Amino acid sequence: MPLTNTWLAGPTPDGELDREHLEERILNLLSSQNMAVIATVDPNGAPAATPVRYSSLGFEIFYTSWNDSPKSRNLRRDPRVSAGIFAPLVGQASSRGAQLFGTARTLERDDPEAEGYWEAFRWQCDHVERGRSLDEPPTDPLTIITPDRILYTEHWLRRSGYKPRQTWLRP
Repeated sequence: MPLTNTWLAGPTPDGELDREHLEERILNLLSSQNMAVIATVDPNGAPAATPVRYSSLGFEIFYTSWNDSPKSRNLRRDPRVSAGIFAPLVGQASSRGAQLFGTARTLERDDPEAEGYWEAFRWQCDHVERGRSLDEPPTDPLTIITPDRILYTEHWLRRSGYKPRQTWLRP
């Protein structure tokens, strides 16, 4: 049987992308997707994973959630969080995603620090879907995830001699 992507066979390359190119690829992924799975720690210490629709600003991702949701309660108790974001997978050649590890903070609608995030948040599409007026922005708080580390995976990097998993650390 012929191999469609011969570069996937054989040993995995060990090249490291330079920071500038790694950051460009991560930012492309974050801005071209809109779904993440957020993992928090529940009261018993067990992981709790929840899908959310997010927006991004730089390397941070953020979403709205009412204050009494399980994920919001979990983050108030323990702000450590992980988020998984991935592009649609067709096969190994298209494998592309990121795991963000960091902390979360929640900003109420009237918090001055939230203003820049609200400008970048794509809430209008959600309002249209739910038949809500575009003249009335959401009142729920925003939860912002600030990563300390991002594990980026892209198997296409193998074609150029780079390992498919690269690590980004916040400066």
